[in-house]
Amino acid sequence: MQDYQFVDGTRLSSVIEALIFASPEPISEEKICEIIAKGEENLGLEVDAIEPFVDKLNQRYEENGLAFNIQHVAGGYTFSTKKRFEPWLSIFQHESAYRKLSQSAIETLAIVAYKQPITKPEVDDIRGVDSGYMLRQLLEKVLIEVSGRLDAPGKPLLYRTTKHFLKHFGINSIDELPKPREINEILKDDDMAEHRQFLFDRQLELKELQETAEDEEATETAMSLIEAVEKIDEDEVPDLDEYTADVLQLDDEEEKDDETSDELENESDNIRENLEDESTKKEEE
Repeated sequence: MQDYQFVDGTRLSSVIEALIFASPEPISEEKICEIIAKGEENLGLEVDAIEPFVDKLNQRYEENGLAFNIQHVAGGYTFSTKKRFEPWLSIFQHESAYRKLSQSAIETLAIVAYKQPITKPEVDDIRGVDSGYMLRQLLEKVLIEVSGRLDAPGKPLLYRTTKHFLKHFGINSIDELPKPREINEILKDDDMAEHRQFLFDRQLELKELQETAEDEEATETAMSLIEAVEKIDEDEVPDLDEYTADVLQLDDEEEKDDETSDELENESDNIRENLEDESTKKEEE
């Protein structure tokens, strides 16, 4: 389909781009068509026509060297920064590291994702500890939601993952999650050793940056090696006059010890020569 032009001169591709940009959540093809149809009933835009427009937009972004593109995640389109900018973004993102999920929260989220719908007692049984606090955290971050109650004594709540969970992990459905068997194979793969080391090093860097940021006093008084070198001047270099008499005396004693050692070596050489001379005389007689 050609890039339709509205009465005011606006292009259809620009309208699609604006809707994706303005939407706080991934917007589906159906929703885009629905909104456009309200403004232009005679256009007759089909759902299948949205993807080619998105491809053209991404091609334009690539040709102009832009840092972002449009991706299809969680059942809709959304803007995303390109993967190659991750090293720079990680420096920015560490500032909000406190909002990252803890190991316990990730563990709880994984259980819900793979076993959903699931109740709190079932999560507790798998983890071996009470998971109430972790579930509340995940609810606050909108990564999980209540999907109903189990038809059992006590009517416990059932939990499942949300569309925000899909967006957060860049997938369209739960079916795209790696199988436990696949995860084990990846972890055992020697080719993944470098990748695991990279992730480990990055975690250490983020932890150090976070600890440094939390210690304001240490941050203010910290001085780089270059700054330290620049602060050194000739007045700070020790002079011979600064040495004490004890130090100079110690040096004299060390020189005397060296002289005594030389005298003992000379005397030993003389004794050795005399013995050799006597031995030679006896052989001649």
